[in-house]
Amino acid sequence: MINNWTNHFGDKNFSWSNATMVTKGMAPYGVVALGEIERIGQKLIARGNDPTDKDAWYQEWCAMADHVAKLGEEAEAKGRTLTAGDYFLRAGYYYYTGERMVYPGELKSAIYAKALKYFNKGFPIRYPHFERVDVPYENTTLPAYFVKAQGVTGPAPTVVVFDGLDNCKEMSSLFCGLEFSRRGYNTLAIDGPGQGEALRTQKIPSRWDYEVPGKAAFDYVAGRKDVDKAQVAIMGYSFGGYCAPRIAALDPRYAGGVAFGAMWWDMHAWLVRSQEQMKKGAIATSHFQVPWVFGVPDLDFNKAVGLMEKFTLEDIAQQVKTPFLVVHGKDDGIIPPEEAEILYNKLGSAKKTLKIFDADEGGAEHCQVDDRQAGVNWIADWIAENVFSAKGK
Repeated sequence: MINNWTNHFGDKNFSWSNATMVTKGMAPYGVVALGEIERIGQKLIARGNDPTDKDAWYQEWCAMADHVAKLGEEAEAKGRTLTAGDYFLRAGYYYYTGERMVYPGELKSAIYAKALKYFNKGFPIRYPHFERVDVPYENTTLPAYFVKAQGVTGPAPTVVVFDGLDNCKEMSSLFCGLEFSRRGYNTLAIDGPGQGEALRTQKIPSRWDYEVPGKAAFDYVAGRKDVDKAQVAIMGYSFGGYCAPRIAALDPRYAGGVAFGAMWWDMHAWLVRSQEQMKKGAIATSHFQVPWVFGVPDLDFNKAVGLMEKFTLEDIAQQVKTPFLVVHGKDDGIIPPEEAEILYNKLGSAKKTLKIFDADEGGAEHCQVDDRQAGVNWIADWIAENVFSAKGK
């Protein structure tokens, strides 16, 4: 059925439906408007509902972003600053969604520049307590937001959150940062290598040994006076479901970890069998996405396939000793729940939990995007009870 919550464009256009659902999933945080998203969807359906028509996708999302950005500029000129902030954030998210399907190049960079511009205008207005920080990493830095715990005097427990292939710190700082903050936890929402601003602006590709940026993130938070360095957890969203177990296994300073959505256990085999589906828009990941994220020259897909052999958790997950949570959705159309079960079974932790949401409970889609609050609340409760129990709320 077309135009329902999770399958906006029908069964033959999964890539558009998934990207739209991700954007809808930000509605509980007041940074997108469902009516505006519906109007975009109607125009895309009228233009043919073709997942290979990348021009239609970015043109309609960016047209709405342009419209909303203009309303924000007009509100700002009238001194209506808070109203302007809301418009700016919506514009940023629509530009970011439009950029998603655009092949890497000048157009993609220009669209992302607009997204970042309006994120940077909207966040200081609507979330002035979010601290924009730069995390030292090798010979450069990684961009992040630090969201402080509410009602805590002195050092507080902290959750470090890395992104997936498509989301960014501007998303996780809200859906994780706001919830964790009111429970008395800090959040470092960070664009790691191959993610968000780190990839798009700084040209930092992803890496198989994600324990390196994981170490950099821990070093940063441990150096802050408002962080209890004995109570720092690591969490990875979507593709971060690969990163978080690796970091937890190889950096014992982390007190616990969460895979907010598991990845394919054999990611190399997944990439080999999926490339034709990627070209047709039959799955969420665009054909160029993995080579681009990995920094493969000329976006050579075959070279990306070879590189993926290094992205493995075999003999790594078994080394996890701290409490660890794997969260997944029963109806996940990107990664089947069986992959979450494999990760859970491989984890070496004596205290581990597998939580799979179903449709009756809500949150049955990938990373609970259909009810992200349910997913994040469950994660926050588990962290309080299993990792930060001494100070959990």
